[in-house]
Amino acid sequence: MSESKAEVSLKAKELLALNPEEESEFKKKVQEAKKSKRSKGVHLTPGVIYVGHLPSGLFEPQLKSYFEQFGKILKLRLSRSKKTGGSKGYAYIQFDCDEVAKIVAETMNNYLMGERLIKCHVVPPEKVHTKLFAGSQREFKKPSLPAVTRYNKQRTMEQIAKMTQKLVRKESKLRKRLAAHGIDYDFPGYAAQVPQKKKSDAMNSSTCSDVRPIRTSRAPTNDDFHYLILLIMVSVKRLVWSIT
Repeated sequence: MSESKAEVSLKAKELLALNPEEESEFKKKVQEAKKSKRSKGVHLTPGVIYVGHLPSGLFEPQLKSYFEQFGKILKLRLSRSKKTGGSKGYAYIQFDCDEVAKIVAETMNNYLMGERLIKCHVVPPEKVHTKLFAGSQREFKKPSLPAVTRYNKQRTMEQIAKMTQKLVRKESKLRKRLAAHGIDYDFPGYAAQVPQKKKSDAMNSSTCSDVRPIRTSRAPTNDDFHYLILLIMVSVKRLVWSIT
């Protein structure tokens, strides 16, 4: 039986519970840091922290509700798997004040949460990528077309023809790179598997432009495409073995 949302949120709250003494001390430090900045007339500069080794079951809503008690959160990004949508166990959080971010990192580092020691440190401004929080404001949705489904889906004849042409072009570039490095290695590859037009068909099409040429070779199918992929993988492995 799958757990309900209420049970999951209750467990998350239990994991994210701070001791009352630690919470009061922490709030005092945050208030002092903000007052010192404002008294000096310095504008608050945002600070980013890295939070790792997160327990399972904690996602954006739980993390935001927990860290908001320390200070104002501008942005939050939880790293997720593109295939499954599950959490990878680490996140990045941007606070409105860099001093608050430092206090959070010092307090939360090696903090026991759900039988795990949280790892937390401040990310220097020069190491914060410009696209670190890109798309973090949008609600996460699981991929509708995973890699396995995308690979095994039924393709039309036009799609198979385009993919075959693309594979042949890549293979020709690979042969040129091998020749440029002085590697004499011959393999059948994709080009040998693509059905070629007969000369008689080419002559008929050139002499009789009004008459549609008769197609004698069958069109490639999904099985042919999968076979081509296996063939090029074997060829590449042989190439690697010959070089090593």
